[in-house]
Amino acid sequence: MVHGEHNKSRNSGGFALIILGALMLIVGPQEAIVPKSLSVIVWIGGIAIGSIGFYLKFVRNRVKRQ
Repeated sequence: MVHGEHNKSRNSGGFALIILGALMLIVGPQEAIVPKSLSVIVWIGGIAIGSIGFYLKFVRNRVKRQ
């Protein structure tokens, strides 16, 4: 296929991690879904996963200017 490079999904992992982190932040405080003892862990995990996704999506590929 001539244009096979255009059809490949590139760098979608970072965006998926941002979405997963946001979902964890939404679900974390809801006691019906997550037990109260795990809500803090879910919050911290959501922030950590979202920040890793933000790094992979926006920061890692930037060109450093001097």
